[in-house]
Parts: sequence; C-alpha cells; structure tokens
Amino acid sequence: MRPTLGKVLAARRTWEIVARVWPAVSKLRATEENIESYLTRAPAAWAQRAEAAVDLAKSDRLLGKGLLTLGLLAMAGPAGADYSKHPRAQALYAALQSEHGFSAADIDSVRVALIDAQTIPSLIEAEQKAPERTETWTVYSAKRVDALRIRRGAQFIHDNRALLDRAETEYGVPGPVIAGVLGLETNFGRFTGNARVLDALATQGFDHPTRSKFFFEELEQYFVFCRDFGFPPTQPKGSYAGAMGWAQFMPSNYRRLAVDFDGDGRRDLWSAADAIGSIAHYFIDYKPELRWHRGEPLIVPAKLTRPLPGTIAVNTKNVGYTVAQLRSAGVEPSARLPANLAVGLIELQLDPGGTTDKEYWIGLPNFYSVMSYNPRVYYAMTVSRLASAMATEAAKLDPDTQ
Repeated sequence: MRPTLGKVLAARRTWEIVARVWPAVSKLRATEENIESYLTRAPAAWAQRAEAAVDLAKSDRLLGKGLLTLGLLAMAGPAGADYSKHPRAQALYAALQSEHGFSAADIDSVRVALIDAQTIPSLIEAEQKAPERTETWTVYSAKRVDALRIRRGAQFIHDNRALLDRAETEYGVPGPVIAGVLGLETNFGRFTGNARVLDALATQGFDHPTRSKFFFEELEQYFVFCRDFGFPPTQPKGSYAGAMGWAQFMPSNYRRLAVDFDGDGRRDLWSAADAIGSIAHYFIDYKPELRWHRGEPLIVPAKLTRPLPGTIAVNTKNVGYTVAQLRSAGVEPSARLPANLAVGLIELQLDPGGTTDKEYWIGLPNFYSVMSYNPRVYYAMTVSRLASAMATEAAKLDPDTQ
C-alpha cells in the first residue's frame, strides 16, 4: 500500500527539520533497535512524527532502505528524554561507582539529574558549526581581533597587573597571552555561557553523531565535579560544549588543572583570579609535549620565495620541521631564528579566496601550546594577535611597564 500524501509530507517535514539541526544525519546509519529504544523515551509529539517517517521509509523506501538515523528523531528545541534509561546509562553508573567511589545514594542523584536533563539538538549543531571550522581568517579575525576587544583587554591587563605578573613568575606564561585566552573565550568574563552544563553534556554525550565518546567521558567527569565542588548537577551553566567559567574548562580539566590563585580556599573559575592562574597552569601541565616554553614568542611572519612544495604540511597540531628545512622549501621567516629550532608552518586563507590569497607564519612551540587549549589554528592565531595588540595598548595605560 502506498503511503498517503499527508504521511509523505509529514515525513518530509521531519527530515527537513533534522537536516537543518543535525547536518551529519545523512552520513549515519541506525538500526531499528536504536530507533525503537529512542522512541521509548521520546516525547509523544516527537514519536508520532518519527514513527510516520520510519513507517514511510519501510513501506516506500523514500528515505533509502536502512538509512534511518537517530538524528531523524531529533527536533530543534529542548525536550525531556529521560537519559537515565538510555542503554549507555548503566555504563555511566558503573564507572562512577568503580572509578570514583559513588555510593548508591550518589547514583540515585545522578539518575534524578539524567531524568531532568533536556535534549537540545541545537547544541550539537553549534558544536559542529564552530566558526573555527567555517570562516576564513579574514572573517574570523575581523570579529575577534577588533578595537573594542583590544581596549577591553588592555584595561583587563592594567586592572589585573599584579595577578598576571604573578602567574608569569610562577608558570612562565605572559599576562597578555592569558588575557588573550580570556578575551576570546568569554570576552573577559562577560559571557560564560547560558546552557545548562548537564543538558549540553547529556545531549552530546548520548546523542552526538561523531564525538559522543569524548562528551560521554566529560559527562562522567561532570558528575564527579559536581559532587567534589558541591554543585547540584542542574545548576552550573556554560557553553554548548559543556565548558565552564571565565576560562571555559571542560569538567575533566576543571578537576585536574584549576587552581586557587586568590587563596580563598576554592577553585572558582567564575572568578578572574582563579581563571588567570588556572590558564597559566593549564599551559604548563595539560600535555608535557606541548608545555609552555618560558620567554619564547609564539609566531613569526613568513613569506614564500617560491611555490610551496606539496610535501610541506601546513596547519598541523605540533611542530614538524626545523627552520632550516622550511627555508630549503622556500619559506623565509621575517626574523632571525636558529636553524635547528623546531617549528611549524601556518597558512591562513584570506578573503576573497583562491590559491594566492594566503598568509604565512612560522609557528613556534608556544603557538602549539595555545592550540592545546583549542586545536584550531585560527584560535591560536587570534590569541597570539590579541596578546600582542593588548600588550601594546596596556603599556599606554601603565607607563611604568614601558
């Protein structure tokens, strides 16, 4: 029996909504068991539209045999999903008990939180469409290395000079670099995120199409964080990825790397002092191979003396060449650097696009230390450029530092 026109249109509308909310949906496959499991915890309105689409696909192959996805069942707005009954919830409970010593009462509290958690597919869309993934350097930098942010950063450096100087003394990370991270992450604490961290990590940990393993582990760390820091799981708010505070630490990094820099007995990343110290500590202890090198710069401008060989990799996540090797490939740094210094090559795509519209820089080890905070070249380049510009402006506010 052919489906009715109404059923066809309902299924098509469902698919259109999901395609807008969940771009990776067409790349995924899901078994009927997955679908049935999801329907048992989906709100009735979702389930009705999803069942219509599933029925249509089975009877008419309109969506392609076997190409049913869990994304088909997700709508743009928040809705309760009762993640406490998700098939992977048992693994979460077991890990919290065996690895973190959660009691039966603690696990009951986790269950209550998972029942309360909201599914918000738009958080997945935001993570997948992060501007570092979608914009040219021209567009990205114009929005972030701007006059207002530079002025605010200069004032932040001026107002927090003592804390920033102490962080550099203890950890070696210059104050303007720390301020650059804070300026890019939260505009110096002005916007730390308005998504409940519980919702962000539950949605992405259980339902993200490609990165659920990472977010599921962070969800586990989040419940430990809430227990150890005394937060109800429904209280903290943060980014669409579940990052928290001025410094935007994920729960695992908050637990491991946050420091009490103002000595008040709490590691509070919603305070400027602890955020400053924690960012500096992060660059020292996050990954030994990407540890900050005291006293060294981040980037040096470069130019090509001839077309770049195809064998030279650009925009990697760590150093990969010596200065001498890049010179032999036609890459000339604008400043004198030791021939045996380990570096990387940064290539920035400029507007309006095209193979000749590119800008080149030499990335030194500290550039890749910043990339450990966010593994995007644009991110680390923005922090580098902000740090330089803000330091210059801050010096005008504090002549004693010149």
